Amino acid sequence: MIGTPGRRRHTAQRRFSASDPASGGGEGGIPPAIDPYRNIVFPNRIREHRAGHGHPKLLGFAARIPEIAYIRLSKIERGEVFARADELARIADAIGVGAEALLIDVDAPDFDMAAWALRFAEGGVSDDADEARFAILLAAAVRRQREVVPHLTASAIDTQYGLAPVILSRIENAQKGLGRWSAEIVTALCRLFEVPDEAALRRRVEAMHADGALDRHLPDIADPERRRRRTSQRIAALAAELRRPPVELPPRPTAERPAAVPGAPLRPRLVPVHGAPASAPGGILLLPTGAAVEAPTIAGPRSFGVRIGRAVLGAGLPGHATVIVDPDRYPQAGGLALVRDGEVHRVVAVLLDRSGALIGHAAQPEYEVAIDTLASGDVAAVIAAQFV
Repeated sequence: MIGTPGRRRHTAQRRFSASDPASGGGEGGIPPAIDPYRNIVFPNRIREHRAGHGHPKLLGFAARIPEIAYIRLSKIERGEVFARADELARIADAIGVGAEALLIDVDAPDFDMAAWALRFAEGGVSDDADEARFAILLAAAVRRQREVVPHLTASAIDTQYGLAPVILSRIENAQKGLGRWSAEIVTALCRLFEVPDEAALRRRVEAMHADGALDRHLPDIADPERRRRRTSQRIAALAAELRRPPVELPPRPTAERPAAVPGAPLRPRLVPVHGAPASAPGGILLLPTGAAVEAPTIAGPRSFGVRIGRAVLGAGLPGHATVIVDPDRYPQAGGLALVRDGEVHRVVAVLLDRSGALIGHAAQPEYEVAIDTLASGDVAAVIAAQFV
C-alpha cells in the first residue's frame, strides 16, 4: 500500500552497516560509508564570487545571462551538474572575474567538501541509513533494468511510465529515499519493475541485490572516491579547455556573394553536402557527396549540408532531406542538432527537461543523448532543412 507522499517511512529489518553482509561492503557492493555528497559533481566558487561582486540573489543575477536557464544556472552553482566551458565563461563575465577563478581544486589538501556543501544545505526531511541504503539499491536496479531492456531510454520511460527524465536522473543517482517520492512516482516505479506495490518493489530490488545483479552499478553510485576522482578529472578538463586560445574562424567567403547591384538578382551562397548512411541504424557518415545546397543568410562561414538518409525523426523530416548545420552555433531547445556518436553522427530533436538540461532525441531508432555533456566539437545546431 502506498502512503501519503513525503510522509511514508519504511523500517528495514536490520540496520545498514559495514559488517552487515546485506550491505554489500565487499567488491561490487555498497561501500561501508554511503557517500553523502554523491549528488555533488561540480564544487565551484560561483556563489561566493557572485555575492562578493554585488549579486546577492541568484534570480536577479540570472537575468544577466539569458542564455542559461535559471534552473540550470542554479544546478551549476549548487554543483549538481557540470558547467560547459562556454557557460562558465558567460557566468564569469557576468560576475566580472576570470572563468578559472570559479573552479576549485578538489584534490587540494585544504578543500573540505563538507564545508562547501554546508552552504547549500536545506532543512526538512532527510533519509535515515536504511532509506539511504535502499535509495542506492534502487538507483542501481533502475540502471540495471535499463541495461537489460534496450528500448528503455529516458524518453521511452517518460512516455510509457510517466517518469520525466529529470526524475529518472534523480532516482538513478539516489538523490533521496523511496519514502520521500510521491505516490505517483512510486506507482510508476512499480510499473517499471512489474510489481503490484511498494512492498513488492522493495522485495524485488533487495532480491536483485542478493543475486549480485546490481554489483556492477553500485560503486558508481555510492563510492565517494570514484565520485571525487571523476570530479577531479572533469574539472581538470574544463580548466584545460578554458586555457585554450579562442579558435580563429576563417573569414566569411565573399566570392559567392558579391555586393548587390541594383536590379541584379543575388547569387545564392552554396555549401557542400556530406552524408551517407552508416551500418549503425540511424547513423550518418560525413562523407562528401559532391553536391551543394543553398545556405540561409544566417549560416556561419563553416556551415555545411548533411543528407540524413533515413527518417530518424519521423515523417516531419524525411530521409531525402538535407539539413544545414552550423558548427559555430549551439543548439537550442525546440530545434535540431547534429551530434557525434562514436564513429558516426546523428540528427536529433532537442528538448529541455525540467532541470534545464538539453536532451537530444531520435525516434527511428530510439536514441537519446545528454547534449550538455558533449564536447563543443561534438555537437552543432541545425539551422535549416531542405526537402528537394
